[in-house]
Amino acid sequence: MTGLSLFLGCLVPNRYPGIELATRLCLAKLDVDFVDIEGASCCPAPGVFRSFDEATWLALASRNIVLSEKMQRDILTICNGCFGSLADANHKLKTETELKAEINSHLSKIGKEFRGNIDVRHIMEYLFREVGVEQIKAAVEKPLNIKVAVHYGCHLLKPSRDRGLGNFEKVRFFDELVEAVGAKSIDYTDKTECCGAGGGMRSALKEESLKMAEHKLSKIEEAGVDCIVNACPFCHMQLDAGQRDIRENTGTEYNIPVLHYTQLLGLSLGFKPEMLGISMNTTNNTEFIEKLEKCQQAQD
Repeated sequence: MTGLSLFLGCLVPNRYPGIELATRLCLAKLDVDFVDIEGASCCPAPGVFRSFDEATWLALASRNIVLSEKMQRDILTICNGCFGSLADANHKLKTETELKAEINSHLSKIGKEFRGNIDVRHIMEYLFREVGVEQIKAAVEKPLNIKVAVHYGCHLLKPSRDRGLGNFEKVRFFDELVEAVGAKSIDYTDKTECCGAGGGMRSALKEESLKMAEHKLSKIEEAGVDCIVNACPFCHMQLDAGQRDIRENTGTEYNIPVLHYTQLLGLSLGFKPEMLGISMNTTNNTEFIEKLEKCQQAQD
């Protein structure tokens, strides 16, 4: 397996440091070769920069890619938005010669050059393709007897022709990774629907954004799961803090725990909930954490 450079993005270190720690613990436990990217910036957010100024988006994204190129390592992202921005920029610059020359003219002003000799990976597709479901099953120390609603998110899967992760409406790899830790992935209505956060929706059209989140949460609640598991801190924030926002705006009460996959994986690898930042969420996770601890204790 190629060595990786870990790209944290903005939300994880600023709002959900537990996801960062969970990621580091899991990668180390699985013997994945990774290092930090020195001097990385925002990816930048694809729903904002790319929509208004493609050249600015590409210049900023390519600078991050060049930092990893210098280390001769593929970039590993733990956020759908970061993955979408960096993977799309990398693909575009690799395939459009004139555009690559234009962006390199900007990068030359800071002594850098995009070469196009590395790939951008998302932790979910990396774990599925490179580590593999069977190796994860073999590493599990504390199988989790819980029911999970998987939220894929948009940028992980789209554009599907470039991602190569299967039919968007019938995708299964995330579910397989969840079930590798002993949990049961429960299907629910509108499973692949957007959470409502991306594309500037949460910032510019908060009310509409929360309507989308509430629809998704209502379908998840109907499915009777123990928690939601996602692979993106922005989706994570929308589905976690969004529950508080919905309660304050409409009075509708949801209390569904929300985890990033690395937190779920970390639990199955034997790490305690407090080590993985699960208690730092907006939703009240007390009963859920007690259930997780019982799951872990049952394996002792």
